[in-house]
Amino acid sequence: MIVVTGGAGFIGSNIIAALSQSGNREIIVCDWFGTTDKWRNIARHEVHDIIRPEALLDFIDQHRMRIECIIHMGAVSSTTERDVDKIIAANFRMSCDLWDWCSKSGTPFIYASSAATYGDGSAGFEDDWKPDALEKLRPLNAYGWSKHAFDRRVARLAAGGRPKPIVWAGLKFFNVYGPNEYHKDEMRSVVCQIVDTVRRGETVKLFKSHNPAYPDGGQLRDFVYVKDCADAVIWLLSQGNYKGIYNIGTGKARSFADLAHAVFKAMNVPPRIEYVDTPPEIRDNYQYFTQAEMGSLRALGYDRPFTELEDGVNDYVQNYLLTGAPYI
Repeated sequence: MIVVTGGAGFIGSNIIAALSQSGNREIIVCDWFGTTDKWRNIARHEVHDIIRPEALLDFIDQHRMRIECIIHMGAVSSTTERDVDKIIAANFRMSCDLWDWCSKSGTPFIYASSAATYGDGSAGFEDDWKPDALEKLRPLNAYGWSKHAFDRRVARLAAGGRPKPIVWAGLKFFNVYGPNEYHKDEMRSVVCQIVDTVRRGETVKLFKSHNPAYPDGGQLRDFVYVKDCADAVIWLLSQGNYKGIYNIGTGKARSFADLAHAVFKAMNVPPRIEYVDTPPEIRDNYQYFTQAEMGSLRALGYDRPFTELEDGVNDYVQNYLLTGAPYI
């Protein structure tokens, strides 16, 4: 039995899909669905049970001896969410409860951190999880801070020899794109938003650069395909030696202009891009470069290649976004 919190969400549902293909396990989805089509993210896959987040701790207590791993992807993931109490309850407090439960029960624990913990990137993007290294990071929003706060708690407990899960991993996901993100509204990837714009017959708008070191559209991100994120999680499940916080990215920064042109090519339409000013309210904290340092995961033994941007965009656009079956 494997429990996936946020199992109907973007990355979580892709993990559910990968688990469904990787073996005969009972899959437990923990999530809220609301009134959206989020349920479609897992509709193609058999699940053993669906648990509300507020009932999760009672459920895992009742099934303690059968749980192989808890994969904790559930979070308030909007970087513009203003209700910090809501963010803390979902991103920090629940994470603490699950860490403590896994520590006491000897259950493996994999949780979602975020590249948002690196803030403006001035301290680099190395996944060094020693307490003094984490102390140098300065997240730019409440979402990034909540993830960082839990990373620091984990690092301090691990460094101090306090109880911890038998194996555990925090995963700092970079700029993830791919199928099943449709419920995320304005937080959908740029790939998904560009496809919608082109289908409406409108011109794609990208931000101008306000940094002389970067051309318009030349701002760089580590864009990682969600299928690669799920693959890394499934690989970790087969290992017995993971204990740390790991970046999940390609290790190769690409520009928003590269991304847009990859979408145009996948849609077989000529490029139409207009560069607009970055909104003043986010201009001062805007990131111009992110790139995952991937040495830690590679040192652990993960040697699979990450999908090239053009290949991932082509798969996503042609096999999901432009079809009548966009869900994985």
